[in-house]
Amino acid sequence: MSATTKPNLRVIFRPYLDTDQRTILDLNAESVAVLSPLDEYRFQALAQMSDMLQVADVDGQTIGFIMAFADNRAYDSINYRWFAARLKNFLYIDRVVLSPLFRRHGLGTFFYQQAQALAQARGLSWLAVEVDIKPPNLASLEFHKKQGFMEIGCQGVGSGKIVSLQIKPLDNEK
Repeated sequence: MSATTKPNLRVIFRPYLDTDQRTILDLNAESVAVLSPLDEYRFQALAQMSDMLQVADVDGQTIGFIMAFADNRAYDSINYRWFAARLKNFLYIDRVVLSPLFRRHGLGTFFYQQAQALAQARGLSWLAVEVDIKPPNLASLEFHKKQGFMEIGCQGVGSGKIVSLQIKPLDNEK
């Protein structure tokens, strides 16, 4: 699937390929301050259990990715487990990572639209995410507010970091 975003950026959104792994690990490492680290073994395990793993390409270069998990997965993330203990029928957006050069062009919004479409096609009731509030990730907090997410809890995740646990209800009525 392709999309044109501002300013006339031609982006191809496609499923993950094994050849994307190195670039994904590099992109993740660039953003590790606001998400958990990945090595190749952890990434491969998560990729196999994920329900959504897509990348964004510009001119044949992978510039971002999304990874998401439905409920009832064996995912050991403390934040995923928090949602799994409280919700059913959800899609947890674990991470959306974009190269700094391609942020604020609507690509994150497009990834979220794709996640919502997948969740609705499967009849799921919720999108779930966490956002850092200590230290605060102000851009992400504002983004999720605009996307319609609401906080339902908070938790510490180690080293003094606190996250806001947020959901977006999905209307699955046809």
